[in-house]
Amino acid sequence: MGVHDGHRKRLIRRFLEEELDNFNPHNILELLLFYGIPRRDTNVIAHTLLDHFGSLSGVMDAPFAELVAIEGVGEHAASLIKLIPQLARAYSSDKSNDIVLNSTEKAGQYLLSRYIGRNEEVVYMVCIDSKCRITGTALIHRGSVNAAEVNIRKIMSTALKYNAVGVVIAHNHPGGVALPSSADLVTTHRIREMLAPVNIQLVDHIIIADNDFVSLADTGSI
Repeated sequence: MGVHDGHRKRLIRRFLEEELDNFNPHNILELLLFYGIPRRDTNVIAHTLLDHFGSLSGVMDAPFAELVAIEGVGEHAASLIKLIPQLARAYSSDKSNDIVLNSTEKAGQYLLSRYIGRNEEVVYMVCIDSKCRITGTALIHRGSVNAAEVNIRKIMSTALKYNAVGVVIAHNHPGGVALPSSADLVTTHRIREMLAPVNIQLVDHIIIADNDFVSLADTGSI
């Protein structure tokens, strides 16, 4: 057994006994890289990644091409790194599927999980029944929220598909603040007017930035 093998076994055993709470960022990244770089010292590579991208989250959010460009990081390791935020998003979203969206706080917390690791603007729509139970959630648009670009037809078809009585729209401002722009307000009113004739209520439009969110319903914009 080589020196690296012994170190790997000790770090894995430490993780199984302590979990990640007492791990430094470079230990967490080193442990992860065990599974993408099987026969090299991943400690040095972990430090290089952290020095280059600034933080553990910075490494996870880095573009695939930039990860591969780091010496020692191949496509397998880069793919594994990019998998983690999306896996966290899927896990968190799955855990919250049974939530009842009967308050702004619950709706915001439910939607925050959909934006873990998102570095681009995306629009989600949550369909609910008369008791505020979720009947379906769908990603309906990628890119900036603009009344001319958001696919109103897709919003309507998704709402009908999930037998929605009400819908909650959400989109994010990556790297920005959770405050509505004029385009956000125009789009909100257009969606509300489009849904009204088929008796589907636009319950809220939630804007997300990092771990913060603002409800347009709470601000009186709906």
